Amino acid sequence: MNRMMNEKWPWIEAAHGMRSQLLDILSDAELAFTPGGQNMTVGTLCRQMGETEYSYIQSLKTLKQEWSYRHTEAGVVSSVTRIKAWFQTLDDEMQAVIAAFSDGDVNKPIDRGGDAVTVAFQLDVYLQAVLIFLGKATIYLKAMNKAVPQSFQEYIG
Repeated sequence: MNRMMNEKWPWIEAAHGMRSQLLDILSDAELAFTPGGQNMTVGTLCRQMGETEYSYIQSLKTLKQEWSYRHTEAGVVSSVTRIKAWFQTLDDEMQAVIAAFSDGDVNKPIDRGGDAVTVAFQLDVYLQAVLIFLGKATIYLKAMNKAVPQSFQEYIG
């Protein structure tokens, strides 16, 4: 097992677990909730997180960050089952990509559109993106008057 799987993956996997907890407490109907204004629905927020994860996976494969991917399956924003399945596919792919790296790959540069960061740093940034998503989701849960999981309270606030 490489260093990134030992040091980075457990944190990412834990954040993915919190994302799964979120999906476990939502119904299909609740995916259509929006707190109003210009805010997206919960389902769209989840789709956006999946598109973000896809972008990070591709950046680890190609060493270039690209943000143009859009998930086109319309039903994914209205089905908890479809979102869970898609996230599982993404999570499995991310884990496989990270596991394939050697310890020497940790310092390979990833072009982020002018700036370059190491693979290790890119994984840290991805983890932060998941935590930001979970922070947003917490606000949605509170606006829906739903109980916020204990792990969210401990890690997100």
